[in-house]
Amino acid sequence: MDLHILDHRLRVTSISKNGLVNYTHPLIKLIFLRNRTRCKFFSLTETPENYTVVLDEEGFKELPPSSEHLQVEGSIWRPLNVASNGNASSSSQAVGVTKIAKSVIAPLAQQHVSVFMLSTYQTDFILVREKDLSVVVSTLEEEFNIFKEVEGEYMSVGCKDFTNGLQKNAIQPTVHPVLIPQNQFCVMSLDPDTLPSIATTLIDVLFYSNRFPADLLFTSSSGELWRMVRIGGQPLGFDECGIVAQISQPLADGDISAYYISTFSFDHALVSPKKVPCHSCCKGN
Repeated sequence: MDLHILDHRLRVTSISKNGLVNYTHPLIKLIFLRNRTRCKFFSLTETPENYTVVLDEEGFKELPPSSEHLQVEGSIWRPLNVASNGNASSSSQAVGVTKIAKSVIAPLAQQHVSVFMLSTYQTDFILVREKDLSVVVSTLEEEFNIFKEVEGEYMSVGCKDFTNGLQKNAIQPTVHPVLIPQNQFCVMSLDPDTLPSIATTLIDVLFYSNRFPADLLFTSSSGELWRMVRIGGQPLGFDECGIVAQISQPLADGDISAYYISTFSFDHALVSPKKVPCHSCCKGN
């Protein structure tokens, strides 16, 4: 399999709930007016605590600075994804982070590399700090063919292409409590060509309404509803490693599909309702 280091330098930010009004215009521009911005990577996740916005440096320039309502994690993050036969990883069996738990997530946790996960309908993005790329490459190069994206082209790389590639000492991660709310979620993929026709509906959903319309036009969905497992009793921070691994490995052992979404404060796994009472998962082992 191939591991791609994508050509994006990302910032992880948090917008407070009561500060959203100050960022509505730039967020609408980044989401719906892509031809008016140079941003090429953008993710927005709403949780009860805040809005987590992950975006590249060009997109970050669009956000007005505000020490009161905007928090910014200090590192530059680089997104990785796993490709098979030249395409984003896909399977008719387990989907999401389950597919890469043992090959990517666990080895990085053993080398004390903190990851920030963004599962999507099409693929899983594994964000690592730019300064940890040498450890990532030296850890995974025996398992993967590793390519770095440079101006749209992929170049083969190895640990010799990075400095400071010495591996770190592994540590034992903290076991965090989990919370399983009653909400159910639908995982879907929107066709970008439909955005102009449904922009008003999405703006209402994102900024004004708490209800997602049942008849919204979309191209494909997972065909089932998912339950969320929230990891962490207190904000997790960004320095601890192994959090994703201790959730995803038991799911992988049971061949249980899971989408994993990290946010500024907590981590979240989406699993089938039939799999929620998983003993090992709920203990966080």
